[in-house]
Amino acid sequence: MMRSMARGPFFEVPVSQAATWSARLAWFAIAVALLSIIIVRGGFLEIAPALATFAAALMFAGLAILLAFAAFIVIWRQGLAGLGRAVGGMMLSLALLAYPAYLGYRAHKLPAINDITTDFVNPPRFGELARLRPRGRSDYPPQFAPLQQKAYPDIEPLQYEAPPALAYKVALAIVTKRKWHILDTQPPTAGRPGEIEAVARTLIMGFRDDVVVRVSAAGGGGSRIDVRSASRYGSHDFGANAKRVAALLNDIDDGMDEAMSAPARPEPKEKEAPPKKKPPAKRGNRR
Repeated sequence: MMRSMARGPFFEVPVSQAATWSARLAWFAIAVALLSIIIVRGGFLEIAPALATFAAALMFAGLAILLAFAAFIVIWRQGLAGLGRAVGGMMLSLALLAYPAYLGYRAHKLPAINDITTDFVNPPRFGELARLRPRGRSDYPPQFAPLQQKAYPDIEPLQYEAPPALAYKVALAIVTKRKWHILDTQPPTAGRPGEIEAVARTLIMGFRDDVVVRVSAAGGGGSRIDVRSASRYGSHDFGANAKRVAALLNDIDDGMDEAMSAPARPEPKEKEAPPKKKPPAKRGNRR
């Protein structure tokens, strides 16, 4: 008969509390960050409480990283379990902090401006959008002009040998394609430029930025397109408005090239009236 082997007592390795709390705080930071994004996009609260909520998420992520380092030391010295939790907490926290770190790098490299225009002398003005912007933030700050020109020298107005009506049609189609919220449109008329006012949103946080496109007549029957994009809040846009204006100008330029190179459609010919039928000849009576 086979003898049963005696089994010794089973000891479970305790898990590091620092590792456990690192993972918990990391997931909590992710949840708080998502909550702040929902608050901003839904407009449930003012911008200040939403940003405070996001800042709290970053603080929790930083604390989770500190706890992860503490867990690494404890696990190494005492042989505790929980390495996976500590690594997971650190990776989640670093992923959350990566975007703010990137914005910090952009803030260091770019000037602290939040309003971009293609016309420094006569910037496009906000009409309906001025009602939505904070008081005193509708006019283009003249001190931004040299900073913008140095940082973004390629942002210039577009000029075409095409009538303003065509340029306005192309610009409106591009803005509509971008799915921005169009607030007001005014087609160009004699002596008055055309204008398009729309609200764009940033990719992640969904901050509202205001955009106006102006299409005016130029000499010789041509047209000129100016664009302005300004952040509604904050003093630094991290280059978002310049990127938006440059992309919009490129798309409009491509659309104008296509519209101007397209062959003109011939006007439909008027349908000719069908020939009148001759009445049948009267036949003589046969007798």
